[in-house]
Amino acid sequence: MSIETDIKQKKFRSPYQRLALNLVYTTNWLEYKQHEFFKQHDISAQQYNVLRILRGQQFNPIKVSDITERMLDRNSNTSRLVDKLLVKNLAKRTSCPDDRRAVDVVITEEGMKLLEELDPHVEEWENRFNIITPEEADHISALLDKLRESEKENE
Repeated sequence: MSIETDIKQKKFRSPYQRLALNLVYTTNWLEYKQHEFFKQHDISAQQYNVLRILRGQQFNPIKVSDITERMLDRNSNTSRLVDKLLVKNLAKRTSCPDDRRAVDVVITEEGMKLLEELDPHVEEWENRFNIITPEEADHISALLDKLRESEKENE
């Protein structure tokens, strides 16, 4: 379906307005679909992102501030997300030997098992995008990178 049909708008001020609205609408649609999926597993998309970051550390502790830098949603309250993962025994805190004020976080075996359980479902979900070719996917990604890079240059 087209963005025009989805939001019931026949005309746009410019192709750039159409693009901007389409990006926002599609982002919200993707977030809603992710929310529905992760809700079934009693975690949020942001908690899943933290778990993926922790898994990438291969059981090496990481500071909460370093997790924040790697988050997809930079507005997330990483400390709160980590606290929720601790309560669910999906992550654990360790003392940072170099800085007593800093807290290191590591994924637990339970957290790893959850990710292993989710991996095939996440891959299946990502395969929804295979209606476009790998080349088209790379091109869209490059264009999105270009949009963000131009903003960084203007800052």
